[in-house]
Amino acid sequence: MAISWKNITSVAQLEAIEQESHATPVIIFKHSTSCPISAMAKNNFEANNNNGKEIYYYLDLLRFRDVSNAIAEKFDVRHESPQVILLKNGEVAHHDSHMAISFDYIQKQITASN
Repeated sequence: MAISWKNITSVAQLEAIEQESHATPVIIFKHSTSCPISAMAKNNFEANNNNGKEIYYYLDLLRFRDVSNAIAEKFDVRHESPQVILLKNGEVAHHDSHMAISFDYIQKQITASN
């Protein structure tokens, strides 16, 4: 099953996303639509199948830079692009950027105990 992205378009969504992560792991993918490295990381990430155990959020950080900044502040993770952030139980369980982004590694982090 392909990844089904939910778009993040406002800072107001972040509280609900944090709450959602208490029940289900949440992955936020911050993407720069003008960056070839970001496009390659996103394509590599999407080449894998979603196992249905997590929720995927996509942020176009060029259109919603204020949201990207709010994510960095709220979850205490330095802004990078591209960037993937895994939230579990309202906290950052893992984050990576650029070519370090790995779907397989994220899946291992999802199944790891807290």
